[in-house]
Amino acid sequence: MLKTALKPRWILALVGALVVATGFVLLSQWQFNRSQTEAPPPVTTTERVVPLTGYLKPATDLMAREADQMVSASGSFLPGTQVLVKNRIEDSRTGYWVVAAFAVDGAPAGNTIPVVRGWQPDDATPAAAPTGTLEITGRLLPTEAPIAEDARNGIFPSLSVAQLINVWDVPSYSGFVVASTVAGADGTDLSAAATGLVQVDVGPQPQERQINWLNIFYGIEWVVFAGFAVFLWYRLVADDYRRQREDIADAAALAAGLDPAIVYQRQLDHENPATASPDSASPEHVAPDSASPGSTSENPTSANPAPQNRESPTSASQHKDQS
Repeated sequence: MLKTALKPRWILALVGALVVATGFVLLSQWQFNRSQTEAPPPVTTTERVVPLTGYLKPATDLMAREADQMVSASGSFLPGTQVLVKNRIEDSRTGYWVVAAFAVDGAPAGNTIPVVRGWQPDDATPAAAPTGTLEITGRLLPTEAPIAEDARNGIFPSLSVAQLINVWDVPSYSGFVVASTVAGADGTDLSAAATGLVQVDVGPQPQERQINWLNIFYGIEWVVFAGFAVFLWYRLVADDYRRQREDIADAAALAAGLDPAIVYQRQLDHENPATASPDSASPEHVAPDSASPGSTSENPTSANPAPQNRESPTSASQHKDQS
C-alpha cells in the first residue's frame, strides 16, 4: 500500500488534505479563544475615581474593558430632559430609573451624558433634578440596546443612549453614569436620598471569566473535521490499492482459464467459512475450460451396455411351429 500512497497524485492529495486540516485546526483554536470572555479590569483600578473627560472621549464606543470605572464630572442637569426607564429591580422590587441629561463641563462640543439619579417604585413624576453647578461621582456603564417599543409619557424600555439623544437632541457620550453622590457647589448633598429617590447601587463586575460552551463545541467540531480530512485521504488510497489487487487477481484468473467471479467467491468462502455458499463448490460452478489437457469426460450412462433385443413369447412359439 505504501507504493500506492507514494504515487504523485496521492502525494498531492495528501498535501491538500493537510492544508485543509491545518485550516480546520486554526479555526478550532479561534473558537477556543473566543470561548472565554475577556477578564474585566481589576477592582483596584475600577474603584479609583478618575475624571470622565480624561477617561473617555465622546463619539467613541465604550468597550467592556473600559466599563465599570468610577468617574467624576462637574456640570449641570439640562432642564426638561428627565425620563423614566422601566423594569428596573432594586432590593427585589421592580420599578423605574430616573434619568436626566448631564452637561459635562470641559467636554468637547458641549457633549452630555445620561445620569441615573435614582430609583422609584412607580411611574409617578419624580422631583425635578437639582439645578446649578454640580459635582457627580458614579459608575460608568455601556449603553443598553434599544428596544422597539413606543416611549409613552417619557417612559423608555431600556437606557439606550442613541434613543435618548434623539429625544433630547444633544450630543452625548456612548455610555451612562449611575450616580452614587451628587453635591452642589457649596457641598450640599443632592444625591438620590436627598431628592426622594432610592440610591441605585451597582457593584464592580465579577472577576471570573465566563465560558461560552457553544464556542467550545464549535472548536471540537473543527478538530473532528481536520481528522476527517486526513481519514478521507487514507480511504481513497486504500480503495485504489484494493482495486489494483483485484485487477491483478482477475488477470491471473483469466490467464489460468478460470472465471474471476468464481475465484473471488471461493476466496470469500475461504476467509468466511460460516457464510460460505453450498453451491460455490458444486461442479456447475466450475468452468468447462478448467479440465486438464488430455483428459476426457464421459457420460456416466455411456459405460452401461446397450440393452439387447429380446423376442416376445408369442413370436418364439411361432418360430417353433415353423420348424
